[in-house]
Amino acid sequence: MSGSGRKSERLLNLLIMLLVQRHYIAKDRIREFLYPGTSTEAFEKMFERDKEELRSLGVPIEVGSLDAYFDDEPGYRVRLDQFALPDVSLTPDEAAVVGLATRVWQHARLAEATSEAVRKLTAAGLEVDASALDIAEPRLSADEPSFDVFWEATQDRAAVEFDYRRSGSTRTSTRHLQPWGVVRYSGRWYVVGFDTDRGEERVFRLSRVQGEARRTGQPGGYEIPAGTDVRAMTVRLAPPPSTGEAVLLVRRDAGVALRRDAVSVETDVDGPDRRTPWDRVRISRGGTGVADEVLGYGDAVYVEAPAELRTVVVDRLRRVAEAAR
Repeated sequence: MSGSGRKSERLLNLLIMLLVQRHYIAKDRIREFLYPGTSTEAFEKMFERDKEELRSLGVPIEVGSLDAYFDDEPGYRVRLDQFALPDVSLTPDEAAVVGLATRVWQHARLAEATSEAVRKLTAAGLEVDASALDIAEPRLSADEPSFDVFWEATQDRAAVEFDYRRSGSTRTSTRHLQPWGVVRYSGRWYVVGFDTDRGEERVFRLSRVQGEARRTGQPGGYEIPAGTDVRAMTVRLAPPPSTGEAVLLVRRDAGVALRRDAVSVETDVDGPDRRTPWDRVRISRGGTGVADEVLGYGDAVYVEAPAELRTVVVDRLRRVAEAAR
């Protein structure tokens, strides 16, 4: 397995370990299970970096005391009521086959990796609440086919080359980047890093990458500056989020992330079918960029307003259906 593959597996295992625990888990226990054989210094560096990478992907890692009556070493967990996985990018062909309504936990490779991680935790004698995985509701997107390239290059510290089209432009330019991190922000995926052509830090939206990104550097070819906060950089450098409001009809027990960010939720409303109860969810962003989120929930979410958002969603569903045929 490559270095990026081992890193991705470790991040997945850390996420699951913190998610399925009913209580805070001690750092020593995390080290014993996920970082065996590492020195104290190496473990501290790897653990801090892994925590920050999960947080940059929207995972709310909480720190708290293991014992309310003693000021002991802090423990870690992921609170179920605050967690929903970000979108996971699939290629257009994969999205057509899997279907927009498919949840990523049911995708064969990820389901197998998740089951294996839970099995190892149980075998290690840890108390596991596997039902906690039910709230993880990642959504599919076919707009970022180069996600894996940027993600793995970030883990390996390898430079990449890609063709990029800026907003409002019809021209494409070739860019060269030392990626520092991949971040979800305002419903979009961004890669943050050092632009070697311009000699400064830059943020690029993955949906504007044309074709496939290409690794051009060797692993370990650069270092990420100490103290780099890729999420803060994204907020500072990326375009401001679109304003407005979207009104969505959401099936009961679906749309965890949408409900978390909702301005209001009206329960038990009339929906497009009667297979399940429906709620009316209002979110404070109404631009067409919300289409990615809505599409990821398949038939569990219906756009009531604005009309232009509904048009975008319907058009993309038709194109996916045609591609599947």
